[in-house]
Amino acid sequence: MVTGKAVFIDRDGVINREKEYLHRIEDFEFIDGVFDACRMFRDQGYRIIIVTNQSGIGRGYYSEQEYARLTEWMVAQFSGQGIVITDVFFCPHHPERAEGEYRLACDCRKPQPGMLLAAVQKHQIDLSRSLMFGDKEADIQAGHAAGVGKTVLVRSGHPIDESATAAEYIIDSLGELDAVQQILRRMDNV
Repeated sequence: MVTGKAVFIDRDGVINREKEYLHRIEDFEFIDGVFDACRMFRDQGYRIIIVTNQSGIGRGYYSEQEYARLTEWMVAQFSGQGIVITDVFFCPHHPERAEGEYRLACDCRKPQPGMLLAAVQKHQIDLSRSLMFGDKEADIQAGHAAGVGKTVLVRSGHPIDESATAAEYIIDSLGELDAVQQILRRMDNV
């Protein structure tokens, strides 16, 4: 039974400043306003689910244990701000540039919708009432492929081509709280 709505959020470039193959706590920098935006999501009844490609694992740059340590720390930082992260899904695969068992074309690596669909199954999410925030077109494509209600492309991560995006909204970052609030109001009116 579908019971809730969610905000799906990519990690690197959306929650934290983009740093190539980030895996150390000391290199993690939250983007200004992320906690405030997530409090808004919480207050509007959204579950917060992080969906992140982590091919650095498959490429051998860091281990799943290092990734898990950083993720546990990140979730604790949100918790300390009164924000519950419902779940975190990650994809360690890459179809060409990964090693061993991680070298495969999977259905979880964005732009494929596998992580979002796994979250729907696990947490009974109503995709039509949900949002996807990402900093790459692959995030937007994954959101659309899953059937997410609205997608939001942020400028705070990778360079984007605003003229070629399929996103319904483009904002500077999650820290652009007025824009985030407007998007939430529009979702309430759908």
